[in-house]
Amino acid sequence: MSALLGLRPEVQDTCISLGLMLLFVLFVGLARVIARQQLHRPVVHAFVLEFLATFQLCCCTHELQVLSEQDSAHPTWTLTLIYFFSLVHGLTLVGTASNPCGVMMQMILGGMSPEMGAVRLLAQLVSALCSRYCISALWSLSLTKYHYDERILACRNPIHTDMSKAIIIEAICSFIFHSALLHFQEVRTKLRIHLLAALITFLAYAGVLMMILMFSFFLPWLHNN
Repeated sequence: MSALLGLRPEVQDTCISLGLMLLFVLFVGLARVIARQQLHRPVVHAFVLEFLATFQLCCCTHELQVLSEQDSAHPTWTLTLIYFFSLVHGLTLVGTASNPCGVMMQMILGGMSPEMGAVRLLAQLVSALCSRYCISALWSLSLTKYHYDERILACRNPIHTDMSKAIIIEAICSFIFHSALLHFQEVRTKLRIHLLAALITFLAYAGVLMMILMFSFFLPWLHNN
């Protein structure tokens, strides 16, 4: 603690945020181990594991947003964090979807029954709400200058462009990711996790780039021809 106090304030804030994210990962990891040992009913087991996975993902995403604001002048810092924690989530949350699209894709492909899919979707919804209030309580402690009680409850629009453009870019990125997910099924798990983490990082960076290229060059060219 004394070593942390000797650092610059912005470095202290970064260390605290990173520490919180790692604590989330460790807490969920411990809870998953206990759940695997104690829960034997498939439905309850699936619900709890999906709840924990989504909780970890949501809490870390909230804190990652804080970290990205701490050094917004250097986008490579944010991309590095996205890759690292995508890798962490991929390694620690094996066996869970943590995403409604992932659950629905498994249901469509016949890899999951509708009942189990509904259980997992419910777990994700409840967990996302719980993570929101957990983060709100944590930020109210003002551990860093970026943590404040009103932050999580503020209603902000995350879309910084026209709705039509956002839908197109989101659809393209989602298609690329889920197509890669299907093609990576035959790849060894450890390698697949690295590939998906790299792909997520690339899409986080390339989403803006694709929007610029598409609406500045491709669509005008298509219209003129």
